[in-house]
Amino acid sequence: MPDDLKDGRIVIVGASLAGLRAAEALRDEGFTGSLTVVGDEARPPYDRPPLSKQVLLGQATAETTGLPTRRDPDADWRLGVPATGLDPLARQVLLADGDSLPYDRLLIATGTRARPWPHADEGALDGVFTLRTSEDAAGLAERLAAGPERVLVIGGGFTGSEIASACRERGIAVTVAERGPAPLVGALGGTLSKLAAVMHRNHGVDLRTGVTVTALLGDGDGAFVGAELSDGSRVDADVCVVALGAVRNVEWLAHSGLAAGPRGVACDAGCRAFTMYGIVTDDVFVAGDVSRFPHPLFGYQLLSLEHWGNAVEQAAVAAHNMVSPGPLRRPHLAIPTFWSTQFGLNIKSVGVPTYSDHVVIAQGSLEARRLVMVYGFQGRVTAAVTVDMAKSLDYYRHMIETAAPFPPPPGAADRALAADVPVPSDVPDPSVLSHGPTVALTGYLPDRRLAVVQPTH
Repeated sequence: MPDDLKDGRIVIVGASLAGLRAAEALRDEGFTGSLTVVGDEARPPYDRPPLSKQVLLGQATAETTGLPTRRDPDADWRLGVPATGLDPLARQVLLADGDSLPYDRLLIATGTRARPWPHADEGALDGVFTLRTSEDAAGLAERLAAGPERVLVIGGGFTGSEIASACRERGIAVTVAERGPAPLVGALGGTLSKLAAVMHRNHGVDLRTGVTVTALLGDGDGAFVGAELSDGSRVDADVCVVALGAVRNVEWLAHSGLAAGPRGVACDAGCRAFTMYGIVTDDVFVAGDVSRFPHPLFGYQLLSLEHWGNAVEQAAVAAHNMVSPGPLRRPHLAIPTFWSTQFGLNIKSVGVPTYSDHVVIAQGSLEARRLVMVYGFQGRVTAAVTVDMAKSLDYYRHMIETAAPFPPPPGAADRALAADVPVPSDVPDPSVLSHGPTVALTGYLPDRRLAVVQPTH
């Protein structure tokens, strides 16, 4: 480690949103040393939210989703070369091409990938897609433009719902299969998911809930033709999109000794990675979707987020702390925010809806399809979700930040009286859902690994 934190060698593994913004922030913070960014995809960093929206609607191409750069990070870009291992003792990142990169400080920003269909031969059928990369989006958009008779979407989370919405907007018949009781229930709880189910069906979606897809079917020549469901029914379709949530890209860290597992890489509030024994490192940092970090507003539980805004803000905090001495480091305390557009509705969320025991409709109504749902846990406000009422979001963000009492008091100047009484938030166990939550509370411990004492002989 160099004496001057503004000098030395920094390696960023992950060339997406968090990696790019961290590289730019490092230069903004005055880092003058060598900077290397490693990415497994061959193309420069690009924006992912448009892939399930504008690209599928034919309003943009996947090639035009590149992220704008705020400044030249003056980095050595190693694109199309995945990291395969980490040697923290030698301080080296191992690459798939056999090369290794020495570092003084490392930022892990490897993000997530789409969870594949569990049966590889079925997932390889022509017409079966996942949606995570620009290549995925380009291939799926091409199929939708060709006018398939029906699309099957497996999973009713945000990505699955946005894909279904895009299909209906293009006039394509679509079936959504979800193991849980309603779309979006894992992210928004039972009350708002009922509105999501109504919107699906009102827009002509063949919504199947409480079922799983048991097999994807081919025609004998390798083309997808339909699926069998757990209730004994069959769906005939030309295209299938597997939207079963995300997998954290942590396999390359398997022998690193870091607290890396299915929920991501655990770190402290300053983005410093933990080892598998809960010891904080001082040269390895984490940012973006692959991180798990504690938040005081949510019981200091480790949060695992797949949010665009979190990647940007955490990257800035990590970059600052990588080049700052201890007393000048700052915590990552941003309130999680998320947005989605589907079936003509603009859904925005602030806080952690799954960290709740009750909800109340504070403005609007389900019937009007325009409302604010406020979530509370043990008597204080922990989240709010707006449906076509986004201007109210900052008001509720302040309530979350100040641990305002729940239910919120009536009569605030910018909102109507509470239209309902609190009801249980009805957030299901994620294990009963097809789709994974985009915000997950993952407990207090850096990792679930346990030290095992092996007796000597």
